[in-house]
Amino acid sequence: MAINFDLNDLLAFRAVAELNNFRRAAEAVHISQPAFSRRIEKLEQALGVRLLDRTTRRVNLTVVGRDFARKVQALLDDLDGTLLGIRGETRSRMGVVTVASVPSAVNYHVSQVIRRYRETYPKVRIKIFDAGANAVLDAVVRGEADFGINFVGSQEPDIEFKALLEERFVAACRRDHPLARKRRASWAELAAHGFIAVNKSSGNRLLIDQALAGAAGAPQSLYEAEHVTSLLGLVEAGLGVAAVPSLAMPGKDHPLLVSVPLFDPVVTRRVGLIRRKGRTLSPAAQQLYDFFAEMRRAPRARKASGSARSAG
Repeated sequence: MAINFDLNDLLAFRAVAELNNFRRAAEAVHISQPAFSRRIEKLEQALGVRLLDRTTRRVNLTVVGRDFARKVQALLDDLDGTLLGIRGETRSRMGVVTVASVPSAVNYHVSQVIRRYRETYPKVRIKIFDAGANAVLDAVVRGEADFGINFVGSQEPDIEFKALLEERFVAACRRDHPLARKRRASWAELAAHGFIAVNKSSGNRLLIDQALAGAAGAPQSLYEAEHVTSLLGLVEAGLGVAAVPSLAMPGKDHPLLVSVPLFDPVVTRRVGLIRRKGRTLSPAAQQLYDFFAEMRRAPRARKASGSARSAG
């Protein structure tokens, strides 16, 4: 079979598959839009299929185009890995990595790891899909994300779960709140201070409800929000106190917020890396995955310092 297209045509197709826009894709590969359109037309003619559905505002992949895009990405990743092995130049590595993560982990853990990763691989593009626990799991299962950071998935038969840390739920309150002076607080105490909770669609809510089932004095929420980050905004506004994972709390130098460890009962969640079993990651994605695994102890140290801060 004659191959009537070249590497530049594949790079152009990958760009438009990612960006869904001809103008931005042309800019990404540094050619004019007419020249870019000719490359895509050449590729479609060589394959004998339509890869894209074009409208005046947006470009969408056809069914064949979606399948071809995955194969092109795998091919280019393999080529990148081969060239890297020959040249031994880590800073020349390119590619795109998509990481799905629950928002509470993005606040500290994900951002710290990515900062370190980019020092070594500055040319790799990283996409963060921050969503609820179930959406993160679905993104990994469907292959829309290379891997994820989540607290659900360890029981899924098609998911490989690598534990990173076990974190405790804490009470988030303002520094001028009465609870801020305590070394620890019970769940029952939260009810007297305007308890703010995530709604029932949240994986954190399910975890908390299960832990507090049958417990005396389980607090009833006065306000509810979908994400932990929204809870912290309500707490900052002085509307009450919230129960959040310790990873979600800002640093000790935050001017308004402080955390207080919760007990009776102590509620924890286990956060880990999730990936689809049997999936081979691209060289860039595998390296980022390994960076996360290597830094799994960092949040524990932060959690300890956060508890000490709350006790003070």
